[in-house]
Amino acid sequence: MKPIVIIGAGPGGYTAAFAAARAGMQVTLVDKGEIGGTCLNTGCIPTKSLRATADALETLRRSREFGLATQTGAEGAAVDMAAVLARKEALVRVLRGGLAKTCASLKIRFLQGRAELAGGLGVRVHTAEDTEHIEAEAIILATGSCCFDLPGLPCDHAFVMNSDDALSLSHLPKKMVIVGGGVIGCEMAFIYRAFGAEVTVVEGQGRLLPLPAVDEEMSRLVQREAKKLGITIELSSTVVRADRASGTCVLAPSGNTVDTAVQKTVETDCVLVTVGRSPLSASLNLGAAGVATDGRGWIVADEHMRTTTPGIYAIGDALGPTRVMLAHAASAEALCAVAAIAGKAEPVHYEAIPSGIFTAPEMGVVGMTEQQAKEEGRITVTGAVQMRELGKAHAAGEIAGFFKLLFEAGSGRILGAQIAGAHATDLVAEAALAVRHGLTARQIAETVHAHPTLAEGIYEAAERAVRALERE
Repeated sequence: MKPIVIIGAGPGGYTAAFAAARAGMQVTLVDKGEIGGTCLNTGCIPTKSLRATADALETLRRSREFGLATQTGAEGAAVDMAAVLARKEALVRVLRGGLAKTCASLKIRFLQGRAELAGGLGVRVHTAEDTEHIEAEAIILATGSCCFDLPGLPCDHAFVMNSDDALSLSHLPKKMVIVGGGVIGCEMAFIYRAFGAEVTVVEGQGRLLPLPAVDEEMSRLVQREAKKLGITIELSSTVVRADRASGTCVLAPSGNTVDTAVQKTVETDCVLVTVGRSPLSASLNLGAAGVATDGRGWIVADEHMRTTTPGIYAIGDALGPTRVMLAHAASAEALCAVAAIAGKAEPVHYEAIPSGIFTAPEMGVVGMTEQQAKEEGRITVTGAVQMRELGKAHAAGEIAGFFKLLFEAGSGRILGAQIAGAHATDLVAEAALAVRHGLTARQIAETVHAHPTLAEGIYEAAERAVRALERE
């Protein structure tokens, strides 16, 4: 078989490479950067490394609450940014090394260079040494995305920064303004507030986490917990301009940015822009192979990841926001694409892909929200439990949050789940399994959950939904 060429070595790309190699295909994996892509090098893993430091710091500050006496007390806890970054980089190196070893064991050829399509199923790879032309049996485009730059707030990587910059700060800013109250913005807000910075989050819409998959009750919770920590929230607002010389930025109500009478000046050491992602398809020379994109440059593909050109597939962030722009979604799409190359039809079940939001507390969501179900005309029943009702939550000192499971009236089949609280990003996996296989409230409630655990919240929520369904 001719080589399978995979362009992009992030979670989608390396998952596709591993699956294709294990299926007996000859695989060439290409990336202009390091293996692991955005997720490992400048995204998911670095963020969680900083989040772990923030959690450790918060626990240290609460040491007396747990009966621990320290010499310095909570006021002695401080952040050593050099050590934080060193830990992050060491973690990334270890994981990157593991991926490289897997490539070697599976005889996957990794080429570091810029790849472009050369017409038909040809790929040109421009490495530091030369240019190589590869004729492939199939091509998988897994080029991901990059930080979106606001035209009015051009990123200078010093005063106006993107999320990549925020993960590599050598010093801790005293004051930080975050533009965008989505997942990345909220995660960064909680991290840098825990580190000691004064944080202001500016969100153009009327709530934090204004995403269709996130219940409004979750937004209210994250806003409440943010305010408890001293994070300033400016909703329905936008940043009109930022001035490095004066160390300020100017805020205005969304849709009324020209009226100086309603503008507000905020002092800050830096402005962090977290308003979305942009495609990385421009350098691929897609037109040479007839691969279509939408108006914004996202690659068009069908349910089996096939682009408009036979033999060329696309996965992950390269497909844009009409799919699910998450690392594990890219991995699922990778397996779908490899199966399609092998002549099998295994579509991705997007309705059962969970999302994890690493705020404080964490949030895990999967499936439909009540609002989405209502818009589809579905009659639903919910089962809800507050985290504070669980003994394990009290023992751990983590009582903020709740479990909300959504079921279809009549059948009792689960439609979705919203979980907020300690370890919510882990707990949501059980709900995702239930959504994927269409389990009912009774089936979940009849599954014995260990005590005392936080997972009992899922059981309790399902059990309450069973009682509600019986009253119908």
